[in-house]
Amino acid sequence: MGGLLVHLQISLSMKKTTKFLYIFTLTLFSGAILAQEVTVQDRYTYKSGDPNGIGKWYLGREIAHVMGFQGMRWLERPEREKEENTSVLLKNLDIQFEDTIADIGAGSGYHVFKMAPKAKNGLIYAVDIQDEMLAELRSKKEKGSSKNIEIIKGSEKSVNLPENSVDKILIVDVYHELSYPVEVIASLKKAMRKDAKLFLIEYRGEDDTVPIKLLHKMTQAQAVKEMKAAGLRLKQNIDNLPWQHCMVFVKE
Repeated sequence: MGGLLVHLQISLSMKKTTKFLYIFTLTLFSGAILAQEVTVQDRYTYKSGDPNGIGKWYLGREIAHVMGFQGMRWLERPEREKEENTSVLLKNLDIQFEDTIADIGAGSGYHVFKMAPKAKNGLIYAVDIQDEMLAELRSKKEKGSSKNIEIIKGSEKSVNLPENSVDKILIVDVYHELSYPVEVIASLKKAMRKDAKLFLIEYRGEDDTVPIKLLHKMTQAQAVKEMKAAGLRLKQNIDNLPWQHCMVFVKE
């Protein structure tokens, strides 16, 4: 009888220990999830600011409103070459015949259809999130002679490109409008090959003479801060465009 009582006491003790370990493990797991959620949420802050902004801030910068498809004609304006020297920008990319290049926020394809013939043995990914822009890209592709263009619908948080797939990334006057810059750059980093280059083109925030709204410009210091947080470093800033930075980032 005494042996039976001892056995029951040991059994109850083991059950209590098991229950304690289960609760302890569950608490640690829940705490880890909660900490992860807090970290993700803390990336962004929300407060009122510039009327051209969305009230969402990242590393001290307010994110700008997106230019909608209604601005398509502005993207294709005849004076754009003179104002931005877009032909020089494409020379900065040093496009090779077999390059795979992603144009993020490709819009109506202003740069896409100029890059495609230069990378004739490669591939151009034209990425946008607006259906109207994507429709315009498809229409131009069907009418044109360049077939090395793949049109991709991105999302607010991802460019939806294959991993380890691109040699160069071009982002022209788009980054400052991304609602989720952390997530988008993370998805871009996955798509970048080992020696890939990311060309970040933004109107110079340091220059008051650039006739662009403040929130639609960026300083080099701010761009470097945000890219560094994503694990990218500035290799060079090619200073040969009239209004814009041409910042080249690579993986750390």
